[in-house]
Amino acid sequence: MFCLGDFLFLYNMNREEFEIEVCANSLTSALAAEKGGANRVELCDNLFEGGTTPSAGMIFQTKLNTSLKVFPIIRPRGGDFLYSEEEINVMIKDVEIAQNMGADGFVIGCLNPNGSIDYEKCSRLIEAAKGLPITFHRAFDMTADPLKALDICKKLGVKRILTSGQKNKAIDGIKLISKLVQLAGNDVVIMAGSGITETNIGKIAISTKVKSYHVSLRENYHSKMEFRRNDIYMGGTKEIPEYINKYTSAEKVKQLIKYLYRI
Repeated sequence: MFCLGDFLFLYNMNREEFEIEVCANSLTSALAAEKGGANRVELCDNLFEGGTTPSAGMIFQTKLNTSLKVFPIIRPRGGDFLYSEEEINVMIKDVEIAQNMGADGFVIGCLNPNGSIDYEKCSRLIEAAKGLPITFHRAFDMTADPLKALDICKKLGVKRILTSGQKNKAIDGIKLISKLVQLAGNDVVIMAGSGITETNIGKIAISTKVKSYHVSLRENYHSKMEFRRNDIYMGGTKEIPEYINKYTSAEKVKQLIKYLYRI
């Protein structure tokens, strides 16, 4: 049950107090994010692997063609978040290149084998960022102890933590997200993400008091290829479609923002 105070929380919010970040997998999605009214994009590639570092060209063109804040994810591969020394060196160089392309901040996350945050490796990436704001991505949801992880993020000085409350979808992680918001205070922004749409953002907002949201809001766009080979899969599996691309929908972003401020 929601109390009157819960609804007043949203009713009394100014538009500027909420922020919407779009997970953009391309310049096309970034343009749609801006058209829809988003504040920022997390720019990434290879969403089928959970997101990897975008190309320098994608970062540059997104900065050139939009007025959005651009935060590229720094992740050299899919899979876990336990990185070798060689991979960290790649990530540091990616941070340097992204800075030269105009990145406004970075999205990172490194873990130890025991499921704790790797303070030393994260610190090296943060140092390479030279003071630009840092978001700790959903590696947070893979930590063994989220409350200890929150403390380490505070010590690292990260600006935001992206989390689904250690569930597959944020709507199912409301309890932990709410607790993180309370414990984070003004030290770090808790940003809810994963599966957030206009149909559930109201419940998440009221239940958690979260003010920052990470969304994808993509639609299928079918290829214009006329000649097609349906027996060959470039990704090695038919589960990764060859003739369908997913891009953020500007209309869906608009609808979500409109719904959020109408609650």
